[in-house]
Amino acid sequence: MKSRLCYLLAAALCTPLFAGAEANESLTIERIYADPSLNGPEMRGLSLSPDGEQVTYLRAKEDNFEQLDLWAYHRATGKHTLLVDSAKLVPERELSDEEKARRERARITHSGIITYQWATNGKGLLFPLSGDLFFYDLGTQTPKQLTATEAFETDPQLSPDGTQVAFIRDQNIYVVAIDSGAERQLTFDGKGTIKNGMAEFVAQEEMGRSTGFWWSPDSQKIAFMRIDESPVGIEQRYEIEGESFKVFDQRYPRTGTANVLNKVGVLTLKQRKPTARWMDIGTETDIYIARVNWFADSQSLLIQRQNRAQTQLDMLKARSDSGKSRVLFTETGEHWVNLHDHLKFLKDQQHFIWGSESADTLQLYLYSVDGKRLGAITQGEGVVLSIEGVDEANGWVYFTANYDNPLETHLYRAKLFAKTPQVERISQRAGTHNITLSKQANTYLDNFSSVSQPTQTSYHSIDGKHIEWLEQNALDSKHPYAPYLGKHIASEFGSLKAEDGQAMYYQLIKPAHMQKGVRYPVIIDVYGGPHAQRVKNSWLGRNSYWHQFMAQRGYVVFKLDNRGSGNRGLKFETPIHKKLGDIELRDQLVGVEFLKSLPYVDAQRIGIFGWSYGGYMTAMALFKAPDVFKAGVSVAPVTDWRLYDTHYTERYLGHPEENSAGYDASNVFPYVDNYRDGLLIVHGMADDNVLFLNATKLYGALQNRMKPFEQSNYPGKKHGIRGKETRIHLFNQITEFFDRKLAPAD
Repeated sequence: MKSRLCYLLAAALCTPLFAGAEANESLTIERIYADPSLNGPEMRGLSLSPDGEQVTYLRAKEDNFEQLDLWAYHRATGKHTLLVDSAKLVPERELSDEEKARRERARITHSGIITYQWATNGKGLLFPLSGDLFFYDLGTQTPKQLTATEAFETDPQLSPDGTQVAFIRDQNIYVVAIDSGAERQLTFDGKGTIKNGMAEFVAQEEMGRSTGFWWSPDSQKIAFMRIDESPVGIEQRYEIEGESFKVFDQRYPRTGTANVLNKVGVLTLKQRKPTARWMDIGTETDIYIARVNWFADSQSLLIQRQNRAQTQLDMLKARSDSGKSRVLFTETGEHWVNLHDHLKFLKDQQHFIWGSESADTLQLYLYSVDGKRLGAITQGEGVVLSIEGVDEANGWVYFTANYDNPLETHLYRAKLFAKTPQVERISQRAGTHNITLSKQANTYLDNFSSVSQPTQTSYHSIDGKHIEWLEQNALDSKHPYAPYLGKHIASEFGSLKAEDGQAMYYQLIKPAHMQKGVRYPVIIDVYGGPHAQRVKNSWLGRNSYWHQFMAQRGYVVFKLDNRGSGNRGLKFETPIHKKLGDIELRDQLVGVEFLKSLPYVDAQRIGIFGWSYGGYMTAMALFKAPDVFKAGVSVAPVTDWRLYDTHYTERYLGHPEENSAGYDASNVFPYVDNYRDGLLIVHGMADDNVLFLNATKLYGALQNRMKPFEQSNYPGKKHGIRGKETRIHLFNQITEFFDRKLAPAD
């Protein structure tokens, strides 16, 4: 039933990471969310200058881990320099509703400088701040303000030649010249339900596409989406603040209802007043435009058109001058076709790389520009996670994958034009490697972490040889986590077999100060939904410090990635098709049986905690297996899938008119009568993703049946229920709830 994974992490998994005399303090929730961050000095948003001599990154302030500044590391001097202090440059003003929504969709929790781009000519960096755009000039070493309006400029993108910036203002596309500051408006009909250059709700939330316009490689054209939201139904979303009450009419595409109408156009900038040339995307309007990319010659677009059922993805090649298009090739799936960004056009203008799950796991293939598949580039027991870059001169593509261990991420390279896949692993240390490849593909930056090492940043030659540390982030006596290392409890990893024989990986933290013969309560932290992997060999996230906190208080903490989870291939992911909350829960119960087999687990005191899909799983666990779970905390749960959006819900359940029984069985309400006690429901009262209606509908059902439960609603908070004070309150409340509900019987 059970097998163990062994990591070559020396003694770090078995002994305290740092055994200094002062390293014996107990974690508190207040400290977890205080400054400085327990993660230590992290380098976020890594980027290499075009010449490879500077590394730029974002770093949190010492006294505010939520606010980021722009920094640079100079390789010649080995010095770190603050380029832009976000607090001193301009006062940060209230975000626009559009920007709030964009950040919520992107799960951005920070303020200050949250993103930036290098100009390809190496002259400087573009970044947005407080609703305006700035360009940091490396020559003058000062930021130049490009826009200064009452409006909130969003989604700025540098032209490939580094001379202009395109952006969105008031639902239209603008460009501004960096040198002169001259500004042009390119579209004019954006208002009301018409949005130019913007991604609709489901594109941002579910399709992984946050933009709606794209520069051509020669910087002469801009392809863009024009969306018409008028067919999308209006939800009256209530945003209940502490002292106010607002009603928003939100265009929210509930499953089974209409989506936006799409058009793809091209603007030619040499025209004095550019007129859009519209691309032929077919006569069927009930479709999704998943991605738009330019071919290397700047003459044609590759438009990914997905059918409503998401079982077919057509790759359209459209001429930018005429708008004429044809289908290059089509991906189909028995259950659904996943979207991804595994696409790279080669400079030879004859080939491109495309990722496909046609052989179950996502692998890379070489195509000719006429759509012919020429052969497989990669092959391995795992999934390609991202394309990092291409070295055409030497015939290599660099990518990350989980080939050698499904819980790790490594850098690999493969030959572009080999007759059969030739793959080499470059990174070696066991853990998670996030890679930034140089433009020349001869060096790379490695943001690495493992269960025994917080994120550290190093510079490497392309063969993997370590050149220098940029941020070693050593777990020594000076590290912010040092006072707590003496009580840090190492994770154990293993695997369990699902009903169909597939391996499901788990992570377990034993309680502190275990005593022979004593049985301890369990908290299962669950997500369980698609496209997520929770069990990894990587350092703690901020909420994961709470796992340490609870283990140090005497809890067993357990995570299991059930079938349906991500990064394992279609065979592992698709068993949930047409019925949610069934196989996922059965797999979690396999984990429970394993826990019950452990001599130190109290089978009568098992709790479960989850957020979003995990909140849904928590409710299903208490409703469908009340004899197993004594208590659960359900945060921001979907309770009725008919209340959720089109693209996500229909991918897994199909259209509600065609699978009504599946929707009914996947909702929590048929199982409410089984529920007994021990549920805490938490929801943000301004949630625009999983609408607060999901919680209130469940409240009503439980109250009508006179079922005992607890609730905690956060005024003004969206799906992430963010904020230092808010998170401290939330996790103190969750802790108190489990302490009370999972206390030993008298």
